Amino acid sequence: MAHDWQQQIHALHEELVRRDDPAAWVREADAMDAALRYPGVALRGPVFGVAVRDPAVGPRWRVRTPVVNGMPQMCRDSLNSHLWFRAKDDTDDPGVRRELLAAVDVLDREPVNEVEVCGVRYRIMRGDEFTRCDDEGLEPPRPTDPEPAERTWNLRDDHTPSPDLDLALDPGRADGGPMAGALRAWLRDFAYPGARFPAEVRGDSERAVDSHPEVVLLPTCFGVVERQRGGWEPALALQSTPHDARRVLHDALTETWPMLYRFDDAQKAEYARAAEEFRARERADEARAAGRVFRICRVERVLRMGPDGPETPRPSDVDEYGPMKIHPTLLPDGTLVHDE
Repeated sequence: MAHDWQQQIHALHEELVRRDDPAAWVREADAMDAALRYPGVALRGPVFGVAVRDPAVGPRWRVRTPVVNGMPQMCRDSLNSHLWFRAKDDTDDPGVRRELLAAVDVLDREPVNEVEVCGVRYRIMRGDEFTRCDDEGLEPPRPTDPEPAERTWNLRDDHTPSPDLDLALDPGRADGGPMAGALRAWLRDFAYPGARFPAEVRGDSERAVDSHPEVVLLPTCFGVVERQRGGWEPALALQSTPHDARRVLHDALTETWPMLYRFDDAQKAEYARAAEEFRARERADEARAAGRVFRICRVERVLRMGPDGPETPRPSDVDEYGPMKIHPTLLPDGTLVHDE
């Protein structure tokens, strides 16, 4: 198996040479430099999304919702809403509507990880989120990481769409250069190490290496972390580009946190000053406010794949809440019944 991956890495190198792409060589140099500067790996835990396999589109599983949620139930709720709105708005066929609503009914009541509707399979999939690190902290964005064509700080402008959307989950696709190939090779045998993880978590991780031996690297994302006594902790949702992460941090300092935590006027002014200082530095990767330290970091994610597709949530993965009915009753004839 190791020989197979050596061949793939060699093929990736030959492809770089063949393409004669200066930008690709710069990205590869960036990746090599990052591996030397940030030799450690900080595992941040599982993330979840929804995959879809539609024979009308092709044989591959594809990403339906970005793999960024912290709990499987959040993805089940997202799938529940997707199917309910399809039944409500996208069909006039009572038979199709009845099949969609049958899946919604299951998702209302049970923490299932897969449903099949009208020949299309939907699956809750599990990935792992990690960052590179050194003794000082987590890896920041690289110079070659993509940025929006138009960089805006306006709170109400749209963010860059997730690069996960509609991504084909093909473990045989060898792309990204030799450093990405080497990372995939290392991740094939990776299992949660050390006593900091409970025994059941380590056991599930070790079994997944055998049950889902292939890996797919998802597009890189960017997060905001805050320095805590025990290390760096996630503070805001993952974003598609470094600038989008900087912008959500700016928005949190000026709008979200003052409203959420009911800051007084002095606190609002202090956080607003910190936000404007951060914004004025354009591409800064650190902000300080009221003694708190925030950084923009680079986040990588990996999915495990087995013979039948992406790995589903493990028994040791935790949900903080369970299934519930989240939409009014919709009848097969399209009548909407508002429950008491």
